[in-house]
Amino acid sequence: MNAPYRARGRPRTVESPVIVAIDGPSGTGKSSTSKAVAAELGLSYLDTGAQYRAITWWMLSNGIDVEDPDEIALAATKPVIISGTDPKAPTITVDGADASAPIRTPEVTAAVSAVSAVPEVRRRLVDAQRCAAAHAAQGIVVEGRDIGTTVLPDATLKIFLTASAEARAARRNGELKGGQSMAATQEALVRRDAADSGRKTSPLIKADDAVEVDTTGLSLDQVIECVVTLIEEKRAVR
Repeated sequence: MNAPYRARGRPRTVESPVIVAIDGPSGTGKSSTSKAVAAELGLSYLDTGAQYRAITWWMLSNGIDVEDPDEIALAATKPVIISGTDPKAPTITVDGADASAPIRTPEVTAAVSAVSAVPEVRRRLVDAQRCAAAHAAQGIVVEGRDIGTTVLPDATLKIFLTASAEARAARRNGELKGGQSMAATQEALVRRDAADSGRKTSPLIKADDAVEVDTTGLSLDQVIECVVTLIEEKRAVR
């Protein structure tokens, strides 16, 4: 799953707008798959996890106590977060500044579940996510943890990516370039899964009508081809 994706031939195009929701826990290949599928089909792309990381980074940078839900709620509407939806060059800015690098720090990773659990934060960002989907003329691939259940319950296609804890930890450690041990990475993933699945507002769960894809033994190309095929099959019966 860590191998670079190379597009197979010319990008495919869709005849009518489609909205694809891709959910799942960290390390299942959501981002790599979502960006590649969107690029291949000529769709927009939105990483909702980056938005939650962005607001978390803003909170940490501005002295907000990320252990205090009331303080987080009061500050939730203050930062201006803008996501670029080009799958070949996705961007995210906070108050006009590029936030793509600082939102990936260990400090943000450690705090994002707590910030994301605050209802005011979710309401603010869900509104923005729905707006992005509504304005995607050709359609959009939206990835996250509650897209098919909460953000876009009427999506054309819902996909839930899974993988073994060991495979997910190996992928995430590759992204972190050896920053911590495999055991520590796996423990952190399991801890975040529990936090995201157990929160009261928009928990991480598979939508009843989602297609589950286990990426444990699949290459990135295989996962992309699987998702593209599912989208084309869905379009064929619309």
